Amino acid sequence: MPSSLCEALTNSSINFDYQKEDDWITSGKLGSREAVLVFRTNILNPKIRKTLSEKSSAQALSETKDNKEEETVLCQKDNKNEQKGSTSSEPSNKEALSGSTQQKIYLLKKTQQCDKSDKLTFSSPFKKILNRYSSSDTSISSEGEEPARSSESKSRVLKTSQNTINIKLAEDISKESGYESMTPAKSVSNTEVSEEDPEVTSEDDDENGINMPAFKLKITYKFHQTETKLLRKLFNVHGLTEIQGESNNFNLLWTGVHMKLDIVRNLAPYQRVNHFPRSYEMTRKDRLYKNIERMQHLRGMKHFDIVPQTFVLPIESRDLVVAHNKHRGPWIVKPAASSRGRGIFIVNSPDQIPQDEQAVVSKYIVDPLCIDGHKCDLRVYVLVTSFDPLIIYLFEEGIVRLATVKYDRHADNLWNPCMHLCNYSINKYHSDYIRSSDAQDEDVGHKWTLSALLRHLKLQSCDTRQLMLNIEDLIIKAVLACAQSIISACRMFVPNGNNCFELYGFDILIDNALKPWLLEINLSPSMGVDSPLDTKVKSCLMADLLTCVGIPAYSPEMRSHYDQKWSRFRSSSCQRQATFPSVSQKTKKSKKKGAAINLNLTGEEQRILRNARLQYSRRGGFVRIFPTDDSMQRYGNFLDSANGIPISTPTVQSQTFQTPIIQHNYNQMLHQNLYCKDGRQRQDDNSEADRIWQYERALETDSEIPFVKKPAVEKCEVEGRRLRKVMLKKISNGSELTPFQARQTFSLYLESVLRRLTEDPKDIHEKIILKFLNKFGGSVKPPVMFRNMQNIKVASKARSAMVAKLLGDFLENYKRDTEAYVDSFDHFGMIPSSAYNQFLMHGQESDLEAVLTLHTNVTGIMPFLYNRCGLSVPPTPPIPSGLYGFLRALPSMVTSSGMARELSKYDGYFKNYDKEKVFL
Repeated sequence: MPSSLCEALTNSSINFDYQKEDDWITSGKLGSREAVLVFRTNILNPKIRKTLSEKSSAQALSETKDNKEEETVLCQKDNKNEQKGSTSSEPSNKEALSGSTQQKIYLLKKTQQCDKSDKLTFSSPFKKILNRYSSSDTSISSEGEEPARSSESKSRVLKTSQNTINIKLAEDISKESGYESMTPAKSVSNTEVSEEDPEVTSEDDDENGINMPAFKLKITYKFHQTETKLLRKLFNVHGLTEIQGESNNFNLLWTGVHMKLDIVRNLAPYQRVNHFPRSYEMTRKDRLYKNIERMQHLRGMKHFDIVPQTFVLPIESRDLVVAHNKHRGPWIVKPAASSRGRGIFIVNSPDQIPQDEQAVVSKYIVDPLCIDGHKCDLRVYVLVTSFDPLIIYLFEEGIVRLATVKYDRHADNLWNPCMHLCNYSINKYHSDYIRSSDAQDEDVGHKWTLSALLRHLKLQSCDTRQLMLNIEDLIIKAVLACAQSIISACRMFVPNGNNCFELYGFDILIDNALKPWLLEINLSPSMGVDSPLDTKVKSCLMADLLTCVGIPAYSPEMRSHYDQKWSRFRSSSCQRQATFPSVSQKTKKSKKKGAAINLNLTGEEQRILRNARLQYSRRGGFVRIFPTDDSMQRYGNFLDSANGIPISTPTVQSQTFQTPIIQHNYNQMLHQNLYCKDGRQRQDDNSEADRIWQYERALETDSEIPFVKKPAVEKCEVEGRRLRKVMLKKISNGSELTPFQARQTFSLYLESVLRRLTEDPKDIHEKIILKFLNKFGGSVKPPVMFRNMQNIKVASKARSAMVAKLLGDFLENYKRDTEAYVDSFDHFGMIPSSAYNQFLMHGQESDLEAVLTLHTNVTGIMPFLYNRCGLSVPPTPPIPSGLYGFLRALPSMVTSSGMARELSKYDGYFKNYDKEKVFL
C-alpha cells in the first residue's frame, strides 16, 4: 500500500473509539482492505438495542470521570512547560507528526481547559490501525480465518467528539501526504450526557444505529425499485445511511431491476451491487428454458433433465401441437416476464391457448408431492458471489408453500388457481388460508420451512439426503447453462471481481418420486414479511448474505483514495490481467501461523483464493455447493479445459480463437487450492454429510426477532359521517377534488371493496370487479378462464380469492401511479388538503362512495381514472345513488373499444373447454 494512503488515513478526524468494534468488523482489522461489516439479526430486537445503548452509556460516564483527572494533570504539566520557556507551536507540530504526544492528546476531551498550544497538536487514533495495515494485496491466508482480534479494550463515548483540529496544520499534513484536496471533517460540539435520563438515545437514534461503526464510517446504501421495509430496517439499525436521487456515491446499491451498464462500468472497488449484468439469461422464463434446452442438445438429455418439456409461443406453436399429439395431457401457460403468479393458467389442449399469445408453455406435472393432500413447492435462496470462478451458496433454510385447496387431478378443476398454484400472492386471499402465528411453528398452516419438510419426509422413510443432493445438482446445472453469457458481460463491464453478487429465488416442484423440477428463477425474490416465520427466515437470510458478501469497512478517506488513485486490474477491454508473481513474492511467507502460499499463483489468482476463503469464513447460514470436494469430478466435463467457462454452444473442430491475454482456468485453480490432498492446506468443513445436516436442522437465532404488524388506523364512524356531510356540502357549493385527492379516495374505496371480497364475498360484486378489470386492461390481465363472464357460473372461495388477487395487483400499480400526483399547495376552488385528509382518515366505504358519486355527478369528470386532457376519455355515466351504486356503475366508466377484438382471440378456449372435460 502506498504510504500516501496511510498518511491520508492519519489525517482523519473520525473517532474510532468503539466498544467491541470487532463484533461488527470481521475478516481484517479496521483500516485494512479485508475489513468488512458484520450484520446480525439480534440487533433487530429493540430490547437488545436498548441493552447495548445502556452499556455504552455506562462506559461513557466512567470514561468521562477518568479522563477529567487526567486532563487536570496534563494541563498542569503543560502550564509548567510554558512557564519554563517552551518553544512555539512549530516544534509542537513536528512532535505531533512524530507521534510522541499522540496518546497524551487523545486523552483530552475538553479543549477549553487547555492552552492554545494544545489545540495545534494533531493527534490520530489511527496509529495502531495503520501499523496493522496490510501493504501487500497479494498476501493470502490458507486458513481463511479471521485475523486475531486486538487485545486493547476501546470504549465508546456517546455524543462527544475529538479535540478541535487546526485547519492550517491539517492542510500542511495533507500536502505532505499528496492529497491537497482532502479536508478534515468538522468537529461536533460537545454535549453532556445527563445521568438522570436512563435513555441515552431516543428510539429514532436506536433505529438509525448512530453508535455503530458503519455510521461513523459514513457507509451509505441506495434503493431502486425494490421492496425496502426489511432491508431498510436492517441497514438503519446497523448504522448505514440511505442516499436519495441520482447520486452514485453509495457503498451498496440494492435494485429490483436490471442495472444500467454505465453504472456497472464505473463502480469503485469498495462498491457493491446486487445484480450481475445479463442476469436475465437466468431470470426470464423463455431465456432460461432455451439455455437449458441448448445444454440438453449439447450434453445429453439425461444430464440436464431438470425442467419439464417447454415451448416458447408463438414461435414454437407447431412443435407444441406435435408434442401434445404424442403425449396428451394438461399444459401450464406462463408469461415470459412476470412474477407472483400473474397471468398463469392451465389448459388441456394447445387449442385453448389464445392466438398470438406471447408466453412460455410447459408440460404440467400431474403427480406433485402433496402434504396432507395439498400441493406444495419450494422457494430456495441461492447466492452467487462470482461467475468466474463460479461460487454458489445455498441458504440452509427455505420456504415451502402449500396450496389452500386440496389437490384434485380432475379436468374440471384446472381453472382453480388455489389448487394448482402455490404462490403466496394468490393463496393469501383465500378465506381458508392459515398463517403461522409463531416463528417456532415451522410446520403449521400453509407455509412451512424447508427443514420442517425434510424432517416430515424423513419420518415417512423418504430419502431426504438424495433429495437435497438432487436439488443442489439442479441449481448448479441451471447456473452452468446460463453462465456463459453472464461471464462474457462481466468481463466487459464489471471492473472488479467483488463488485457484483446476486441472490436468486429458485422455485422448485417435487413430484411423487421425489424428483425436483425447476419451475423458474426469480430476479429479486420477495423480501416482504407477512408472518413471524417470514420475518425469522428472511431477516437471517439478509443478515448472513450481507456479511458473506462483505461491505468494505472503509473510511471516507480510503474511499476518496480509491476514487482518485485506483488503477483497475483489467485492461482496456475489461479483461483480467495475468500478473505473474515476482521473485520477492515467491520468497515471501505469511506471518500467520499455518499459512502457506502456492508459489505458482499469480497475483489475480491469489486475490481470488483469498476472497473465496474469507467469504467462506463468514458464510453464516449459507452452504457452499460449488465448488465442493467432488465438484470438478461431477461437473468438470461441462467446463472448458482452457478457461473453465461452462460451454453451452457447440464449437467446430477447426475453429480457433485468438485472444490477446493468457487464459486461466480459475475454477480448476480454486478447487485445487481448496481441496488439495497434499496435507499442506486445511480442508473446508463442507462435506456432504455436513451440508445435509445443516439443511435438516431448524433455523436458530440469537434472540427473538419481533414481527411488527402494520398498525390498524382506528376510524371513528361518527366523525366520518360528520366529515362526509362537510365534504358533500363543499362539493355541492362548487368545490372540486384535485386529481391527487380523487385518486386517494378511489384507492381507499377499492381497498375497502378488496377487504370485503376476502371476508364476505358476493357473486355480483365479483363479476362487477372482473368486468371492470377486463375493460380497463393495462398490465393486470385476468387469466383466460376469467375473461368471459358467462363461463363463471359457480361461486366459490377460490374464485373470490382470484378476483381479490387481480384487484390487489391493480391497486398496487394504481398506488404507484398515484405517487406522481402531489398537491404542494391548496388550489383555488379545491377542497383544502388538511380538511380532506381528516375525512380520509375516518371515512368508511359508504362515506368514500358517497363523495365519489356526488363529485362525479356534479362535475361530470372522472379524475380518479382519466386526465382532463386525455384523448380517449369516455362520457361520464350517470351514477345511481344508494349503497353500492358507484360500484355497479364502475364498469361503464371504462371504454370498451378494442375489447371485442381482444376477446375474439379466446373463442377457441371457450369452445374447447367443455369438450375436454376428461380425467387426466
